[in-house]
Amino acid sequence: MKYKAIFFIAFSLLLSLSACKFQKIVKRGSVDEKYEAAVKLYAQKDYSRALQLFDQLTGAMRATEKAQKIAYYYAYCYYNMKDFTLASYYFKRYSTSYPNAEETEECMYMSAYCNFLNSPEYSLDQTVTYDALKDLQLFTNTYPTSKRVSECNDLIDKLRLKLEMKDYKIAKLFYRMDDYAASIQMLNNILKDFPDTPHKEEVLFLIVKSYHKFAKESIFEKQKDRHTKAIAAYNEFVAQFPESKFIAEAADLKERSRKELESMYYKDKKRVN
Repeated sequence: MKYKAIFFIAFSLLLSLSACKFQKIVKRGSVDEKYEAAVKLYAQKDYSRALQLFDQLTGAMRATEKAQKIAYYYAYCYYNMKDFTLASYYFKRYSTSYPNAEETEECMYMSAYCNFLNSPEYSLDQTVTYDALKDLQLFTNTYPTSKRVSECNDLIDKLRLKLEMKDYKIAKLFYRMDDYAASIQMLNNILKDFPDTPHKEEVLFLIVKSYHKFAKESIFEKQKDRHTKAIAAYNEFVAQFPESKFIAEAADLKERSRKELESMYYKDKKRVN
């Protein structure tokens, strides 16, 4: 216990001296002293204190050869502190301010990657997700031979899967709310925007169900068109998934729509006669 107490006192004293030394540099240190201390703190992973010094140096060294290095450290301080919003901003600013620098490719990628890390779960607003997709695609277009392109493509796939999941959940919500016009539109948009969706089988089946139920709730003049579309949707579904677990229910819906159309045909024929 005695040795532990001595160690604790010594450690506390060391921290206190270190803090005093840091405050002295912050208040009265020269530009070179601040730069040297900031780089040392960064190497020690003390990003918060390093950032305080780099912040002071940004203006003081704006026109010097060290300004570029400070901008690089500045972005990584925010990244390592997990402030990905500011990190993305400063990485992007570096790549635009120093387009020919050795680190420009890296910083352009890191800006996009920070937006990827900031992308929220699918149920929330996806503005940042779209920003990340745009930035990742811009990177692959700008550096098509980069070793990072493969990783960018993986990140793009993950973001697109998130957007697809959001649309999928919204489409199902519309269906459960009996808003069949909206569910049909959302389901078709999923097939258009995400042709390789893992939910394709269920999406095609839900289109059949939505058209059939939409037809049943429609006024007589619109029922024919919507039952016809239900049958067409069934044909598309069965062509792509002939062994689907939904095939029996889909076939039953198709048959009901066929009988409804047949009934309408005879009703129309009687009216004419």
